[in-house]
Amino acid sequence: MRPIAVAIICKTPSPGKSKTRLSPPLRPEECAEISACFIADLAGTIALVAEDPTASAHVVYTPEGSEAELRDLLPPGFGLTPQGEGDLGARLLKGTADLIAAGHGGAILVNSDSPTLPPSLLRAGVAALANGAPMVISPAIDGGYTFIGLAVPHARLFEDIPWSTEVVFALTMERARELGLSAVVLPAWYDVDDAQSYAMLQAELDGAHPPFADAATPLHDAPRTRAFVASRRARDAS
Repeated sequence: MRPIAVAIICKTPSPGKSKTRLSPPLRPEECAEISACFIADLAGTIALVAEDPTASAHVVYTPEGSEAELRDLLPPGFGLTPQGEGDLGARLLKGTADLIAAGHGGAILVNSDSPTLPPSLLRAGVAALANGAPMVISPAIDGGYTFIGLAVPHARLFEDIPWSTEVVFALTMERARELGLSAVVLPAWYDVDDAQSYAMLQAELDGAHPPFADAATPLHDAPRTRAFVASRRARDAS
C-alpha cells in the first residue's frame, strides 16, 4: 500500500513576515521565534504518526532557498516540497497534487499554527484515506480547517475561497458536496494566530483542556512552544 503523505504547509520563519497577527501580544521578533517553535513541534507530531508505514512526513514550504533554515526545525527524514505561487488555495492544490504525483496514496496538508494538535487526529486522517475515503478534514474552531486530506486533487475545493475568514470550512464542505466527495469530518482543533488563541495555548500548556475539545482526548505536549511560553513569562515577570 502506498503511504499517505502528511505535510505541514508553512512559511520558513522570518522576523516581520511570520505570525504577524500575534503582535501584540508578542513582539515581531517573538512572532518569528514562536512560528519556528510551532513548526518544530508539529513536525515532531507528524514524525510520530509517520512511524507507522501507512504515513510519511513532509513539509510543503515557501520560500524556495530557505531549505537549510527549515531543515533545522525538522526531524530527519522529512520530504520538502516547494509551494509554488498563487494564493493559499493554489498552494494547497499544488502541494496535494505534487505529493500524490510523487507516489503517495493520498496527501494531508496541515496548517502550521497548531503545535498541540493531537496525533490521534492525524492518525485518524491517515486511516480514513488509507481505507478509501476520498476526503478527510478537521475543522478549526475559527471557521477554517486545521488539515485537509485528499486521495485525488480537486481544484474546485480550493477555488474562490475567502481565506482567513470564518466561512472557509463551510464553503469547502459545499464544494465537496458539489463534487460528490464523501468527506470524513474529524473533531475540530484550533489555530494559534491571535491574542485570544495564544491565551488558549497558554492555558492548555498549563494543563487545561481546550474548552471545545473532548475531555477524553489526551493533551499533547509541544516542548519547543512550551519553552518559548515559559521564557516569555519569565522575562515579563522580571
